[in-house]
Amino acid sequence: MTFVARLDACVEASGSLLCCGLDPDGFSSAAEAERRCLEIVDQTIGHVCAYKPNLAFFEQMGSAGYAILERLRSCIPRDRILLLDAKRGDMGNTAEAYARALFDVLGADCVTVNPLLGSDSVLPFLQREDRGALLVARSSNPGAVDLLDARLESGMPVSARIVELGLSWDPGGAVGFVVGATKPDAVAAIRAAAPDAPLLLPGVGAQGGALEDSVSAGLDIRGRGIIVSVSRGIAAAPEGAGEAARMFHERIEEVRAAVAHV
Repeated sequence: MTFVARLDACVEASGSLLCCGLDPDGFSSAAEAERRCLEIVDQTIGHVCAYKPNLAFFEQMGSAGYAILERLRSCIPRDRILLLDAKRGDMGNTAEAYARALFDVLGADCVTVNPLLGSDSVLPFLQREDRGALLVARSSNPGAVDLLDARLESGMPVSARIVELGLSWDPGGAVGFVVGATKPDAVAAIRAAAPDAPLLLPGVGAQGGALEDSVSAGLDIRGRGIIVSVSRGIAAAPEGAGEAARMFHERIEEVRAAVAHV
């Protein structure tokens, strides 16, 4: 089964396109950070198709943080996607080591990859039949304009070239793209260029991304094909993580229903 097929199955099982980010920060101990992550998973499991730990927030805790990541694998059920937000990207043998660490040690179903070093920095992440790689095409941060919006001599934006190359590297059902919900027109452009690829949409919530506009722009022809990632907007919500996840889930479903009606 390809990664795209696995993602489809998880969306079907959960009835959701929402992904809950896990970014533990500001805790007095690794044990406290782990307890909070497990609380969030427990409170949100009925509303999400995936969880997205950002490796930086675990790595800052040293070996204790890495151990949390290893234990998280067993806490997230197999009918949910474990998406490790690592944004790794390096030359061939280093990329191979990164892929072994993320897939074989930490048990990721999918990882984010920085493709700017070219094909040999991406291909090692595409060699496992049922795993996926989401290439950063147009990130959600303000600095994305510095490079990813820049235009090549042909007039093509760098983000569009990343999509073109990523599709050419895909062995079949393994490649998707990261495109920030902070720029819905980029979501629409990348969906047009990659009609069947999964898109990870970060930036909803604390970063101010436009959920409704981005979901509408990113849905594929079947009304799926996106993973809407929310981290602080769920974890730090005053109403609690479970209620926040429920509300984000409902908002996404309202857009799906409106697009299907049209």
